[in-house]
Amino acid sequence: MIKKLEDFDRYTIIAGFRNVKIKDINRFFSTVRRKTEDAYVQFFDAKLITGWEHLYFAALNALNAFKNKTNISKSVAVETLLYASAQGQIEKAMKLLGIKPESSQVAVLIVAETKQKAASALKTIPKLMIGERDDTILELTKEKVKSIKGLFSISDLELEAKLEKKGFEKETLIDLVIEHMALLATQR
Repeated sequence: MIKKLEDFDRYTIIAGFRNVKIKDINRFFSTVRRKTEDAYVQFFDAKLITGWEHLYFAALNALNAFKNKTNISKSVAVETLLYASAQGQIEKAMKLLGIKPESSQVAVLIVAETKQKAASALKTIPKLMIGERDDTILELTKEKVKSIKGLFSISDLELEAKLEKKGFEKETLIDLVIEHMALLATQR
């Protein structure tokens, strides 16, 4: 899915991959940076992603941080990881939401100046890893809920207080994750 980030004149692509196998993470990241230098590319453990909105708002917050000079990292890609995990420390964000050798479901966020550069970066990713494109792994499932609530310290009480209508628990959890990410900006 490609979306224009209007306020920043940038484009973002959010994609999912399943059955991913990456033997050497550091080498993989180095190769990705070299082959996609026209775009910012970040990878996430998809088991902790609540949906495309989660990464879309992480990208918006990261670009806003750079615009306002409140960024912690030197890279838009790393800044998106900080926001997606609602963490102020890079090492902690990587540990919580970054990919590891055992990560088999991977979400990819690409931010680029043009649609073409974003699309080119996305074309390159599958060539560098074993895995199948499957955006459904981004969706919030029952299996993800407990882990996501733990990661963002969202209690049942907080979820119930925000819930406006029965049957919309997933949407409410997504909203709360986005709120927790936005709170990171106020702490800087």
